[in-house]
Amino acid sequence: MDARVRALESLLVDKGYVDPRAIDVLIDTYETKVGPRNGARVVAKAWVDARYRQWLLEDATPAIASMGFEGRQGAHMVALENTAKVHNLVVCTLCSCYPWPVLGLPPVWYKSAPYRSRAVIDPRGVLADFGVTLAKDVEVRVWDSTAEMRYLVLPQRPAGTEGWSEGELAELVTRDSMIGTGFPRAPA
Repeated sequence: MDARVRALESLLVDKGYVDPRAIDVLIDTYETKVGPRNGARVVAKAWVDARYRQWLLEDATPAIASMGFEGRQGAHMVALENTAKVHNLVVCTLCSCYPWPVLGLPPVWYKSAPYRSRAVIDPRGVLADFGVTLAKDVEVRVWDSTAEMRYLVLPQRPAGTEGWSEGELAELVTRDSMIGTGFPRAPA
């Protein structure tokens, strides 16, 4: 696959259809400016800074923007907190509305019709498909993203991470944990 991509890129550059600097800008954007690592930094900050956590839960858009993560797909954000009694799951039933500034490109399954319909009809079944098993007394709340409102799940902080830095904590946060289809990684 890598060789095919390089061959296609070379062909497009050689024919003058694509400027290699434009490709570099796109790659840099998706590697450093948008993506799940941004959301992981937001979550980690909320885990260690109670004031930031409260701000994030009350008014997510400016809280997230204060860390430099903003854009059209992140203009109207709501943070949803997972607790011992509530688990949040995000879906977009109409298309694939997704907070690119904090989660990057949406995964293929997020845009699939089976996920979009089953997440609403059978959220516990969908979670089980992702390996997430919740106790029966945990309420599952399903949130439908739209072009006007996008969601970021604030997962529960893993036990055993007391005293960890934001950087160390961010390494535990996964894209799926910020959608609600997964948990953060357990500390090693």
